Amino acid sequence: MAKKERAQEPKKRLVLVRVRGEVHIKKDIADTLEMLHLKRANACSIVDNRPEYLGMVKKVKDYIAWGELDESTLSGLLSKWARKAADKRLSAEDLKKKKFASFEDFAKKFVTFDAELSDLDIKPTFRLHPPTKGFARAGIKVAYTQGGVLGYQGAKINSLIATMAGLKERGQKKKTSKPKSQTKETVKKQ
Repeated sequence: MAKKERAQEPKKRLVLVRVRGEVHIKKDIADTLEMLHLKRANACSIVDNRPEYLGMVKKVKDYIAWGELDESTLSGLLSKWARKAADKRLSAEDLKKKKFASFEDFAKKFVTFDAELSDLDIKPTFRLHPPTKGFARAGIKVAYTQGGVLGYQGAKINSLIATMAGLKERGQKKKTSKPKSQTKETVKKQ
């Protein structure tokens, strides 16, 4: 008998962020989180969408947020948070030694599976800060579909990572300056 053939899904890069901490976790879930390189809260890791990884992601779905990675988020993570051995930052010179023009160039090749993180000799985990102004919505114990943070977020995971990595502020709006005629002092005088 032949195995059932699955329809080939297009290859994608998934970014995983551990949202919850280490207290009261079952051993098998803790082991799975460690295999995904998510040893601490606010750790970020990148995997592809192979069935092996998807099974592990589904097992730890109550402790992580995940979704599809885009190039701009990856280039920001690499430039600010990638660490080599001895906890040294990855620099543009290091990329040029490895035959990549820039962080953006590597990000394009990585998302299209033409390069791997191991090509840069960096650690597989990005240690991020908690998001500025908190996780918002319903918090870290509720699924994304119900207003929380946990579980699959699709492409919206990139905005969460951007706030955790300091790439942008959540809800950031363009500041527009008021003309001098509209300042508080001129309004009070009228």
